[in-house]
Amino acid sequence: MSQDTRRTHHQVIFVVLAAGILAFSLLQSLLTPVLPTVQGALHTSQSTVTWVLTAYLLSASVFTPIMGRIGDVAGRKPVFIVAMAALSLGALLAALAGNVTVLIVARIVQGVGGGVLPLAFGVIRDEFPKDKVSGAVGLLASLTAVGAGVGVVLAGPIVNALDYHWLFWIPMILTAAAAVAAHFLVPASSVRTPGRVSWLPAVLLSAWLVALLMALSKAPRWGWGSGRVVGLLAAAAVLGFLWVQVEKRSAAPLVDMRMMRLPAVWTSNLVALLLGISMYALFAFVPQFVQTPVASGYGFGASVTQSGLILLPLTVMMFLSGLASGRLAGRIGGRAVIGLGLLTSLAAVALLVFAHGAKWELYLATGLMGAGFGLAFSAMSSLVVGAVPPEQTGVAGGMNTNIRTVGGSIGAALMTSVVTADLAPTGLPRESGYTHGFAMLGGALVIAVLAVLLMPRGSGSNGSPVHRRGTAHGGDTPGGPAPALGGAVVADGGGGSGR
Repeated sequence: MSQDTRRTHHQVIFVVLAAGILAFSLLQSLLTPVLPTVQGALHTSQSTVTWVLTAYLLSASVFTPIMGRIGDVAGRKPVFIVAMAALSLGALLAALAGNVTVLIVARIVQGVGGGVLPLAFGVIRDEFPKDKVSGAVGLLASLTAVGAGVGVVLAGPIVNALDYHWLFWIPMILTAAAAVAAHFLVPASSVRTPGRVSWLPAVLLSAWLVALLMALSKAPRWGWGSGRVVGLLAAAAVLGFLWVQVEKRSAAPLVDMRMMRLPAVWTSNLVALLLGISMYALFAFVPQFVQTPVASGYGFGASVTQSGLILLPLTVMMFLSGLASGRLAGRIGGRAVIGLGLLTSLAAVALLVFAHGAKWELYLATGLMGAGFGLAFSAMSSLVVGAVPPEQTGVAGGMNTNIRTVGGSIGAALMTSVVTADLAPTGLPRESGYTHGFAMLGGALVIAVLAVLLMPRGSGSNGSPVHRRGTAHGGDTPGGPAPALGGAVVADGGGGSGR
């Protein structure tokens, strides 16, 4: 396929990729507000039904970097189609599940689709005109959070109008359509990473992620000082150390540690961790706060549907700010856009801490959150993808996504512990628990703002990819050499393609 044909149809490719990512992100959050409904329908316990969320989280965390690496080696288009097929198959199994065991297995299958985001980043970098790469990557990154917010908003209306099975039928239809469309519309890229997938690093990566996320997800129930939590955290630390050592010595590493040390990469990953801590905890706990009965002295007694609508301004503003992020980065730089987004989000969290007695205050706060998160996520993902050579796009994007997910797990676990630390006689959290929890999330954002100061100066100054690639693809082809961000060029010795 000629360069002109690719550029002519890059908008169509974007729509296909966006549909797949939106379906994946919907599956992340659609079940969160209606777990009690699923628990009753499947006649299971609260502790068991939470595995519907935990299993998906663990599976996606394991498969995201692995699928990204396989895509770098075998080609991103076929692996993207496999990821879409896994999401569709998992959604079908979940929709037909008659018991919680089958539903949990279905969610594990869905987690294989966790590679859609890094694979989509790679497709964009391979196929898009170079001046469109940064904006497209940023918008896809913001869509992941938009989809998660939309899932919380739509869950109630879908269950009320149909039933909870449609929380899976709808994503199944979307992912199946995206897989078929990708087969016919997404061109096969010639960009490949020589070598193979190293399975020992993949096993070690999976092991330490599972141990860490299991500890974080169960800590509020088991207790942070319990033997099981401490043991899992210790195992995660040991396995993580072994993983890094094996990766350093591997001839074909799953994740190149030199790449992870690039200033634009490790600082963006640190910001992703801290941003994930705040964002996903707010997704979960703002609706819970709104659903608290009025008799408690601070809640609004909202239904699932009503509480989801509180997040509607967040999803709308996140999408709009994601659209604007690329152009803004071209004017003031990606580093400045990330900082602006974090400061806007911090203002929203401060509003939650000090003013949450009226619904309009919550609508204002969630709108500000959406604007801030959208700016930060879009600019951050563009920096990560632009900072690495094209053959490592999938792995770099996958690890950034994974680190954000780990941050979400940390935030949810810490928020649960803080909110439930002092329960009222009714068994409900006290208002002070939410206030202290929101303040803690604000603290994470303050640290994230400071982390932005560690990013290389000039990062993202023109909204273009950071890394100057070699001439393997030709001077002007999509996926060929890209202009540096404000003169910040990543040298080969710091993770370039000369491996």
